[in-house]
Amino acid sequence: MTWAAITGWGKCMPPAVLSNDDLATFLDTNDEWIVQRTGIRERRVTHVVGSELARVASLRALACAGLDAADLDLVVYGSCSAEEAVPNTASGLQHRLGAWKAGAMDINTACTSFLYGLSTATGMIRAGTIRNALIVGVETISPFMDWDNRNVAVLFGDGCAAVVVQASDREEGVIADKLGCYADARAILRVRGHGTTYGNRHVSYGDTLWDFDGQEIFKRAVHGMGEASATVLAKAGKRPDDVDLVVPHQANLRIIEFVARRAGIPMERVFVTVQKYGNMSAATVPVALVDAIEGGRVKPGALILTPAFGAGLTWCSHLIRFGARVTPIATSDAALEPPTATALEMVNALRTRKDTRGRSQAGLNEPAFPESGAAPHIAGR
Repeated sequence: MTWAAITGWGKCMPPAVLSNDDLATFLDTNDEWIVQRTGIRERRVTHVVGSELARVASLRALACAGLDAADLDLVVYGSCSAEEAVPNTASGLQHRLGAWKAGAMDINTACTSFLYGLSTATGMIRAGTIRNALIVGVETISPFMDWDNRNVAVLFGDGCAAVVVQASDREEGVIADKLGCYADARAILRVRGHGTTYGNRHVSYGDTLWDFDGQEIFKRAVHGMGEASATVLAKAGKRPDDVDLVVPHQANLRIIEFVARRAGIPMERVFVTVQKYGNMSAATVPVALVDAIEGGRVKPGALILTPAFGAGLTWCSHLIRFGARVTPIATSDAALEPPTATALEMVNALRTRKDTRGRSQAGLNEPAFPESGAAPHIAGR
């Protein structure tokens, strides 16, 4: 049987840090309020487009794997903040890297995009369609954040990480996965104004209003990630005690704690980055995975569980067997140009531009598009 081993990894984090105290300069909040409810202390704000973050992270991952971009068979760009709808952003990354013979696809399942992409590339390698792939999880959420909405502005940040997977005859990479979606609840996490639906109704295209039902998202996230984690462990014939490290989606510290408890895994074996990055949507799991590897938390042959959820409401979990090598074959000198403004200055500039354009009064006064049918009760919630 052919497997899809993770052979390279790399990240690229914007250097500009937005603290809770920075947010308190324009929101009715403070550091204590945010930390108690989310565990988040700071997050990053990008000064470059997502494909530039992805270029640097990808070059670092390729060097780590000892693979040239020209030898890539597939580039997967996992994100809900793509730079354009047409053409896809993956083709722009392919061009930046010089991956001339690679196919290129975008995947948007919100926060689970990287992991859905990992499943896609793994399946294609197992089928013999490709021999290797680059999977990127990248988000630049700051440009379309509703910075005046305290419920969401404190949660999200920008970032990027990438992995290389290559065909292997050893049992490495994803050994079990489970993908799912609570589509009946898709309206509880919605960004209005970001998509072609908003041509001339409800809210002006380019401005954004976020619908975010925190309590319902919490319930669905815990249930979905818990169910998916139990499923992949059973599929692989493993028990919670067999898991060396959990690298979960980092939306909220409380959610992480609940999911670990449901999985029967102590927090000592859960890798947490939410305090320093916030929720980076599709970038969250790969950035945390790279941090865990670089921090010595991933040992050769480690069994890693990666539960996640996102808007849609998509959810998933992957059981990953890491290979024998946990150090890079080589390193890359790729880096970002330094920013010319602080994170707070960039955010205030974004707020000023939105105020100058003006918000759609219809968007402020009308509800989100209704969904047909009532949400069914989920057993065990």
